[in-house]
Amino acid sequence: MPTESEFRQRLEKLEASYEALILEPNHPAKHHNGIYRRWDRPVLTARHAPLFWRYDLDYATNPFLMERLGINATFNAGAIHLGGKYLVVVRVEGNDRKSFFAVAESPSGVDRFRFRDYPVVMPQTGEPDTNVYDMRLTAHEDGWIYGLFCTERKDLAQPGDESAATAQCGIARTHDLAAWERLPDLVTHSGQQRNVVLHPEFVKGKYALYTRPQDGFISVGSGGGIGWGLSDTMTNACIDEEVIVDRKRYHTIKEVKNGQGPAPIKTPKGWLHLAHGVRNTAAGLRYVLYMFMTALDEPWRVTHAPGGHFIAPEGEERVGDVSNVVFCNGWIVNEKGEVYIYYASSDTRLHVATSTVERLLDYAINTPADPLTSGGCVDQRVALIRKNLASRDRK
Repeated sequence: MPTESEFRQRLEKLEASYEALILEPNHPAKHHNGIYRRWDRPVLTARHAPLFWRYDLDYATNPFLMERLGINATFNAGAIHLGGKYLVVVRVEGNDRKSFFAVAESPSGVDRFRFRDYPVVMPQTGEPDTNVYDMRLTAHEDGWIYGLFCTERKDLAQPGDESAATAQCGIARTHDLAAWERLPDLVTHSGQQRNVVLHPEFVKGKYALYTRPQDGFISVGSGGGIGWGLSDTMTNACIDEEVIVDRKRYHTIKEVKNGQGPAPIKTPKGWLHLAHGVRNTAAGLRYVLYMFMTALDEPWRVTHAPGGHFIAPEGEERVGDVSNVVFCNGWIVNEKGEVYIYYASSDTRLHVATSTVERLLDYAINTPADPLTSGGCVDQRVALIRKNLASRDRK
């Protein structure tokens, strides 16, 4: 058995390694596409979870200094700029597969993220959550910060199937991301709900929500698409009617399903939206991110829809618990108009990409839409080639 001195020596090495990880600077990637820039390192990984979350640090009860409560992944984070800091509400998954929320703060938005001492202790409703994840944060004009997330529970209608589950939209609100008030789950009339996002402003005097109606826990079935609905209140949120804002479509990046990412960004030219699209492949589902814009006075009406993906998994991002996936439910605009896009890769780690509102508007407005056929895509590319070659020949 190790001596207490050996225990202390190993602990000191763990602590030094942890601090080095937290303080390691991040750097922008050398190459970029003019739209956004990736950063070299993930901003959060399982190793960023504090040692005192994972280890019993008492020699008397853990002389071998074993990791007692392991962390498997840190991903799919809501985000907000608050008190001069960049804050993310991270989906942290333990080795037991249960997810929980935890707040991490950074002074820069690209590195030095440090978790608060305790994870979020989320109050329960009358029907306790089995699992919670993927919180979207919205600073609403009513003065509250709302966190909308997926609450997963066993499907009691299928007692013989241990993988059968139901998904609904859980709702909580806060002023500081420390004290949370739990509100009743969102009520809709469209089966199950995932990826529900609160619009930051009242619309016609009501709370507006982007939804994703679906028939089952995984499969959207006859449902799908990004929906839109209004509720009189958030304390007992209920949507009586949903309309589809952005539907899934055959042989596109969103042919299987799609869902709103974070709350949209308001600009003078309209609302900027970031969403995820899913298609099926021989290797399984592939998740990518895409953008679109809606009208300023009618946030449910799409005005621009650039074709293709915005961010897709690259390199090591393609490998993880659920490979070939990028997912985003949090972005931040700071006072300079800089945009920090917090996207997760393969349900494992959290990254950041940076851009500006100006660049994203240019991308959303001026990038051609998907013509939906191979022939149309060739025509689109030929037109670009001719324009560029003609310009070259004039020089």
